[in-house]
Amino acid sequence: MGRVKASNTEDSIPGEGKIFFDIRFTAYHKETEMKFLINIEAQKSSDPGKLGYHLENRIIFYLARMISAQKQTEFYHSDYDNLKKVRSIWICMDNSEDGDSIEEINLGRNTVFGNKGSSYGIDLMRGIIINVRSGKTGKDSRNTLISMLEKLLSQTDVEEKKRILTEEYGMIMTSELEGRIQTMCNLSENIKAIGIEEGIEKGIERGIKKERINAIERMIKAGAAKDQIVSFGYTEEELAEAESVLFTNA
Repeated sequence: MGRVKASNTEDSIPGEGKIFFDIRFTAYHKETEMKFLINIEAQKSSDPGKLGYHLENRIIFYLARMISAQKQTEFYHSDYDNLKKVRSIWICMDNSEDGDSIEEINLGRNTVFGNKGSSYGIDLMRGIIINVRSGKTGKDSRNTLISMLEKLLSQTDVEEKKRILTEEYGMIMTSELEGRIQTMCNLSENIKAIGIEEGIEKGIERGIKKERINAIERMIKAGAAKDQIVSFGYTEEELAEAESVLFTNA
């Protein structure tokens, strides 16, 4: 319905360095007419010993970059009340049997002296960590989202995953959804074949690339011009690859 639009995954601001997001898009909430800037990251580990840093600090950095990048794009001059809300969602995949959980990082407001209060709510930045359990778990998570993600990342074959999504989660199997489930199965095969850490990293990278190429193909079929496609954050190399796929399949 045009309420979700992909954004460029590369972010470069003069003097602030360059970072790359896994997935980034804007979404519009129809009822409130509110625009959200959303980032989703797949994280093979949240262990500071493996990362060399605390994941929470990286999440705050990503949120801050999504805020600062709005200058001259989402708002101009001193119109700070036109800042859009940002959300950074991290799916962490190496948690223990009892480690399934969802955590939230946000701005808080405390009066440390006096009795002055404000009714203005600060909800601009919010980080969400979704902790998925690794390996074969003994029982389903009590959280529906985590349970679904764990089944998508399991070693179950694609037909069984389609059945589970249809019967247990009420999803309607479209050709696009089936393609995405196949991508998740490919990710699982990579995990099994070359180890969880390298497999997750390579599988996610291939899955994201495939989704981007598929999106370009759909835009080409819909008659979108080259400059329009590039303006949505896709590269000319991706455009050329999508055109090649369409020409081969013609």
